[in-house]
Amino acid sequence: MIVVYLTLLTAGVGLFVLSYVAQFRLASLLRVRYPQHWQIIAEADQGKPSAWRRWVRMQHVLRSPALPALGDPTINRWRNLWRYGPWLGWLCWMGALAMRLLH
Repeated sequence: MIVVYLTLLTAGVGLFVLSYVAQFRLASLLRVRYPQHWQIIAEADQGKPSAWRRWVRMQHVLRSPALPALGDPTINRWRNLWRYGPWLGWLCWMGALAMRLLH
């Protein structure tokens, strides 16, 4: 029983970390495979481009239907991991919490 509990906790942490890493992997894939699309994200409308604005624009792109429209299966896999990883992580943690409360 303790093994299942620890596995759920570890899986939850791993899924949260993977969803965080997925953002950087997606940015890297976009820079390499689709430089013209990445340029839209990276360039500032006015003034000097900042990391904060780039991150905000990347969040908008991740939530939009633009990435699936590219038809790139690798990008779609990383986007799905970014999208569903936290939900699955919370499910793992809730399962571990339920085990803790019921046992």
